[in-house]
Amino acid sequence: MDKRIIPLIMCGGAGTRLWPASREVHPKQFLHLFGARSTFQDTLARVSDPDLFDRPIVITNMAYRFMVLEQLAELGLDADILLEPMRRDSGPAIAAGAAFAQTRDSEAIVLALAADHVVRDTGAFIAACRQGLAAVVAGNIVTFGIQPERAATEYGYISPDKVITGEVRAVAKFVEKPDQETAEKYVKSGYLWNSGNFMFRAGVLLDEYRNVDDVSVQAVGEAVGRAGRDLGFVTLDQEAFARARAISIDYAVMEKTSRAAVVPVSCGWSDVGSWHAVWELSAKDGQGNAARGTAVFEDSRNCNVSTDRALVALEGVEDLVVVATQDAVLVSRQKDANGLKRLVARLKTVAPEVTEDHIKVHRPWGSYQSVDNGDRHQVKRIIVKPGGRLSLQKHHHRSEHWIVVRGAARVTVNELVKTVHENESIYIPIGAVHRLENPGKIALELIEVQTGSYLGEDDIIRIEDEYRRT
Repeated sequence: MDKRIIPLIMCGGAGTRLWPASREVHPKQFLHLFGARSTFQDTLARVSDPDLFDRPIVITNMAYRFMVLEQLAELGLDADILLEPMRRDSGPAIAAGAAFAQTRDSEAIVLALAADHVVRDTGAFIAACRQGLAAVVAGNIVTFGIQPERAATEYGYISPDKVITGEVRAVAKFVEKPDQETAEKYVKSGYLWNSGNFMFRAGVLLDEYRNVDDVSVQAVGEAVGRAGRDLGFVTLDQEAFARARAISIDYAVMEKTSRAAVVPVSCGWSDVGSWHAVWELSAKDGQGNAARGTAVFEDSRNCNVSTDRALVALEGVEDLVVVATQDAVLVSRQKDANGLKRLVARLKTVAPEVTEDHIKVHRPWGSYQSVDNGDRHQVKRIIVKPGGRLSLQKHHHRSEHWIVVRGAARVTVNELVKTVHENESIYIPIGAVHRLENPGKIALELIEVQTGSYLGEDDIIRIEDEYRRT
């Protein structure tokens, strides 16, 4: 068959199971956990062969839209980016992607993939896609069943049935995450891990969804039909999308349809659902210790360290996770993923800010990071990407002093427009209308010293903003 597959990358999850590295506004799919690329970028690269795959669709939300755009650009790839107005789980997200794919091709074949999964053997995964394609053309909804490497309790399982074509089997049943004894029985009985990735004809998926929840499918269809365009993003209609029931695609469709099929695959897959999973996928020393960042191990075994900056030293311990960011440190047992889930839930009530954002805050123009603060002052390190431009803005309660340490800044202060070079500075009085731009070809780095009676980010009055945040 000559028709190319449209990848649909689901990229809207918060990923708090890898706290404190992964947080609400900068989740795990955008982190560089295993090298130079994020799992989102690896997922895109996996389905970039133009002979098999068409232009991808990425479904995400307003908070992540510029991170998606930036990471696409780093790979030199383009995509249709759909923005959900609110989270509705994977059912409505996949339905929206399928409906949008039909606007490109009424007979579209879609491959729905999670953006935060790891596949170590791309060749085996692509072979599984080719295996499943004939069953998809015949009207089946194909999921990818992972050949179990162990009796895992953190995954759901699939019981395969009769052969449909080639290696593709009908699905006898889906089962929830089991206890250890049940997992061992499943593995012995030939069950497969449920990867949560799917391939289907868009029309078939929507018809099967419609059979069990016509209201939600109609709502999603209207959200796509009434979608707007903003800075190149496709913005799904909020009123319509809100009427779709929040539900996973497994519960909405896969457990109810008679068209479910599974292609078995062994491709080094992981959903990276815990720090223990990160440890399993990481290079280790002779004692089983893994490190991202600078770590020293003495008489320690099977430990996992991730650190942004501080050196982490472990002595005389086993099976520990230590994750150190610039504002939080996690110390945990390797295998207690549920314990971390409970901890993050508690943190959301005790210290919600450490579950939502990092000290380094990403913006569409670059990033800023608080390096010191007091009652009436705050010092930030600001980086502006080449061509980046902050909003034209003013503050009611603070003045600012900018010192350029790298690159050159074009600064607007009321009627004045001035270029500020390295080792030069400029003062922004309280109430002055101002803007910062990077006209150069290298990153602009500056130190900002704020002084005033109130230093919160909500004391920003945006007058103009090319990112539409006014």
